[in-house]
Amino acid sequence: MLTTPSARLLGLMAGALLALAAGLASLALGATTIAPGTLVEAFLAPDPGSVQHLILRTERLPRALIAAVVGASLAVAGALMQTLTRNALAAPSILGINAGAMCFVVMASSVFALRSPLALAWVAFLGALVAALLVVLLGRGRDGGFSPLRVVLGGVAVTALFVALAQGLLIVDQEGFESLLLWLAGSVAGRGLEMVTPLLPFFLVAAGVCLLLVRQLNLLVLDDEVVKGLGQRTARVKLLAGAAVIVLAGGAVALAGMIGFVGLIVPHMVRALFGRDHRWVLPGCALLGAGLLLAADTLARFLMPPQEVPVGVMTALLGTPFFLYLARRRSLAP
Repeated sequence: MLTTPSARLLGLMAGALLALAAGLASLALGATTIAPGTLVEAFLAPDPGSVQHLILRTERLPRALIAAVVGASLAVAGALMQTLTRNALAAPSILGINAGAMCFVVMASSVFALRSPLALAWVAFLGALVAALLVVLLGRGRDGGFSPLRVVLGGVAVTALFVALAQGLLIVDQEGFESLLLWLAGSVAGRGLEMVTPLLPFFLVAAGVCLLLVRQLNLLVLDDEVVKGLGQRTARVKLLAGAAVIVLAGGAVALAGMIGFVGLIVPHMVRALFGRDHRWVLPGCALLGAGLLLAADTLARFLMPPQEVPVGVMTALLGTPFFLYLARRRSLAP
């Protein structure tokens, strides 16, 4: 574990370099390989009809940007959820947040024929909020407290409910099923910058809220009795952090669909390096989450050529063994 501020700063710089390397690989590698040394030249090619120029501008650059935004958002949302619930298994995909957002987007697309990225984002936020409220209701015990086991079981039940509802809607709407199938599997392919641009203000506001809360979030790791003894009130912090989770996870689902386990894996990796101080954990999660999803998306292009495996399948393959490992541990504290 990195214990000194200078070592942690170097760790963040290393994370930024890894994310940058993953981004360059995402731009360079695919069915058409572009040498890393010629990326800038190909991007600024004077001939707009250049094949490499078109690939970079219309496909790989938007894809890389969306993968980075989605990966960072899911990782930070997962770190916040694990802190809020004091549960090592908490993540947007585990506790039904992603499923709620997905179900509401499917409903809006199939029933109301909504196609606007901004409108779908608002619908995803609403679905994520409904799912979160259901998990809170199911996870609360008679004494008003939250058991890690009840929270996880509530998340499993909510996920099953919303996935079943979405599948039922798509069975009725066969045309919608074909257009949403890749999105349901979780993919950043085929997305343009026009999809991410309307959502950037939401992501930036959520990131700003996280930066303002980094010191207060450290209090949530402590026991409630200790916090009360310090004379601190955490209700406002929990409310703002919960709102940030809804925006980050809902926006990620609106952009890329059901991508799981990023919010579970990355916070544990970052805490192993930086400890529990959120001043380092949250930026570390953003960098590592972006790099992980960029790397997973790049690798997914080569598993079954010439077809591409959806990145949501890749993260599930990576995350399922990690989830089983955590579930077998005695302590569920993050």
